[in-house]
Amino acid sequence: MYAWPASEVPALPGEGRDLQIHDTATQGTITLDPGPVARIYVCGITPYDATHMGHAATYNAFDLVQRVWLDTKRQVHYVQNVTDVDDPLLERAIRDGHDWTELAERETALFREDMTALRMLPPQHYIGAVEAIPGIVPLVERLRDAGAAYELEGDVYFSVEADPHFGEVSNLDAEAMRLLSAERGGDPDRPGKKNPLDPMLWMSAREGEPSWDGGTLGRGRPGWHIECVAIALDHLGMGFDVQGGGSDLTFPHHEMGASHAQALTGEYPFAKAYVHAGMVALNGEKMSKSKGNLVFVSKLRRDGVDPAAIRLALLSHHYRADWEWTDAVLEEAQQRLGRWRAAVSRPDGPSADDLVEEIREALANDLDAPAALLAVDRWAALQESDGGTDEGAPGLVSRAVDALLGVAL
Repeated sequence: MYAWPASEVPALPGEGRDLQIHDTATQGTITLDPGPVARIYVCGITPYDATHMGHAATYNAFDLVQRVWLDTKRQVHYVQNVTDVDDPLLERAIRDGHDWTELAERETALFREDMTALRMLPPQHYIGAVEAIPGIVPLVERLRDAGAAYELEGDVYFSVEADPHFGEVSNLDAEAMRLLSAERGGDPDRPGKKNPLDPMLWMSAREGEPSWDGGTLGRGRPGWHIECVAIALDHLGMGFDVQGGGSDLTFPHHEMGASHAQALTGEYPFAKAYVHAGMVALNGEKMSKSKGNLVFVSKLRRDGVDPAAIRLALLSHHYRADWEWTDAVLEEAQQRLGRWRAAVSRPDGPSADDLVEEIREALANDLDAPAALLAVDRWAALQESDGGTDEGAPGLVSRAVDALLGVAL
């Protein structure tokens, strides 16, 4: 599967700072110190509907991570998946009378268009669950043969007891885990499971549903968590720098994925940091496909909204915060974009050297994009009121905003 085209990242004078970021597992801020090549895995979409603001906010956060790393002169090895076979996708296809593969392809294509418009840097490896199945099957067989998984009526489940570190990503108690498991695709009440929290690794073929050759597992399709584990291990290996996604993936998805990988390899940890973006609400409720309260990137684009304004609206909220999308949020972003573009269109202006360092400092401090925006606001206000004589300043501001914030002026 191919990703989307990369926008050019302008080079800036000097060098960026190492990223300090909130780690869900340790519940504190840690300093990331990758080697020459920083490794990041971000969980992708299940393509049964278009990209909404919640998606955009999440991918914007991890785009900033990449930009901070690139500014430190590191290379970035970024991997993202597409869950192109899963219950919600199959259910939507049946509801709307579509072929599930065509639905997945159409929505994935729209996602690519949205990511391109928002100037999100693409992953080097963009892998669909279906194409990953040949690599998933042997992992499930290994877990079963090692006693870390078991069969139940043809399905294969992972035993959470197989990983002594289970629970260390989310730091939740068993009751909270059970409630979230039931809410987020698990089946804690299924009779016969060794532990209610045990997640499915391989679902045996169901009548009328797609299935693939599972070797000794029989025909079927993979569970959700093992999909990301197989892709991450194949392309990044153990101990990569950041596992990213929305905060709703902390449990069960990232918790289970870490345990799968640690039981498979005997190594710890799966990722050095677990980083989660907050949820975006509309009309007082979390924006989600199940609720139908969505604001789509593609719809805003069709209505003529500049993607740079959409991105500024996302950047105006800290990535870990839960916030609400409103018309006022977008209006403020559009006004800010207009002020910034007017400021950099002049032939000269106040020195921008300190501004570049302010943006770097803000982003290195747990991706504090709102602080970075305020720094640019201050420069734009100086430009409007007093101006300056530095002929290179407007160009430097434009390059810095593009390189570090992903906004083209």
